[in-house]
Amino acid sequence: MRRAGRSPDRRRVSWFRVTSAIVMAALSVAILYQLWYLCLVFWYAHQNPSMTSVMRQELTRLQAQDPDARLRHEWVPYDRISNSLKRAVVAAEDANFTGHGGVEWEAIRKAWEYNQRQAERDSARRRGGSTITQQLAKNLFLSSERSYLRKGQELVLAYMIEHVMDKQRILELYLNVAEWGIGVFGAEAAARHYYGVGAGQLGNAQAARLAAMLPNPRYYDRNRNTSYLNARTGTLQRRMSMVDIP
Repeated sequence: MRRAGRSPDRRRVSWFRVTSAIVMAALSVAILYQLWYLCLVFWYAHQNPSMTSVMRQELTRLQAQDPDARLRHEWVPYDRISNSLKRAVVAAEDANFTGHGGVEWEAIRKAWEYNQRQAERDSARRRGGSTITQQLAKNLFLSSERSYLRKGQELVLAYMIEHVMDKQRILELYLNVAEWGIGVFGAEAAARHYYGVGAGQLGNAQAARLAAMLPNPRYYDRNRNTSYLNARTGTLQRRMSMVDIP
């Protein structure tokens, strides 16, 4: 007499249930992960960060070379940062800052096409296409690594930030956490490191030069008088008056 076994239909149903449970569990974890980020965004809408993800990574890198290394960073409120620096940074990093909702898809497309052409020429020069909001998301929560997964999370965070914070708070946070040199973070530390003044005392030329350094601050910390940096500084000085700041 043949022993009765589980029918193929029942086996298929069992595997379907297991697969569905795994998918639902993964989705639940992903949703909880994003909710955690959303809670942090609400927190930073009202609280000033003393340390960011990128700062921690840089401190780890520096302390691997020198255990006594420290970061230079001092928070200053929005009204104590020179309007010249605000305008210069917006002109350099995100000219449509006050007009977009966190992501500029056309800028991302143009940056991708530019980077493809540079790769075909074996050139190391790249263009980011990220808004100030995206860069804030990266600095606060993520890392400087280049991957599609990190970029995707950066886009999600940018939309969260734009829905929770106003433009002035976004710019205030960015100016206080942006990397401006080797172990130098924020407008106050940058102004003192390069010019020996506070962030509120920066003039147009000084502000434009600091903004021009942002794409590659560690390099320009070591090379402060390159022809590109000088030319870019002049360009930004001419553009500063044409941008809106919150």
